[in-house]
Amino acid sequence: MDNRLRLFDIGRMPYRQAWDLQRKVQKRLIDQKLAVRDDPKLKKEIPDSLIFVEHPHVYTLGKSGDAANLLKGVAELKKIDAEFIENDRGGDITYHGPGQIVGYPILDLDRYFTDVHKYLRFLEEVIIKTCADYGIQAGRIEGLTGVWVGEEKICAMGIRCSRWVTMHGFAFNVNTDLSYFDHIVPCGISDKNVTGLNKILGRTVDLKEVKSRISHHFSEQFSAKLSELSGKESLLDELSESNPTLKET
Repeated sequence: MDNRLRLFDIGRMPYRQAWDLQRKVQKRLIDQKLAVRDDPKLKKEIPDSLIFVEHPHVYTLGKSGDAANLLKGVAELKKIDAEFIENDRGGDITYHGPGQIVGYPILDLDRYFTDVHKYLRFLEEVIIKTCADYGIQAGRIEGLTGVWVGEEKICAMGIRCSRWVTMHGFAFNVNTDLSYFDHIVPCGISDKNVTGLNKILGRTVDLKEVKSRISHHFSEQFSAKLSELSGKESLLDELSESNPTLKET
């Protein structure tokens, strides 16, 4: 495994704050990539990242989405402690909230393959294998992005890519309050429902254990060597540096 992957669990964080962190991590990786391109003597020092986070109740709409798929007014959302945010990922509207594992892989796909569709299939495979660890047969539905258990979606996906460096990622329903999906047309798909690990298993699931399984399958799927799990402070410390660390070989 030549590629390195650093793991960060930044806990519960408002969506806009986590989005800003993603952009900074992505920019740092792009800046390094451009510096190495311009001066091949420089050594690549910054590994890829996988960031785990939980968000307070929020509905996000991708750049190709339809705002009509939000079935509540913004004022009504305040009554359920939720907000609505339009962002720059692909895909339509989805929900994030407590008990859901959101994963933001920030990868330089030039280190793996430059194929966005293949990348999405790899992300799906990670979640499919994680579901299998719990005895759940998950899979794909032709023409639809995400992971499904039968006709119900258990994991939504939406990404953005700049200079082949990714951001955004997946939202895996683990102990999610699924009633919050009643206020939207999830992913713009009106004839299918959502589900979660807790609903299928009939019990609350250990989030830390699920993250460990996701990390393991991610490492195998992308042939990347995992680092020790770090927290929010570690990530913030790194981003406080003004420039990436680039060393001459």
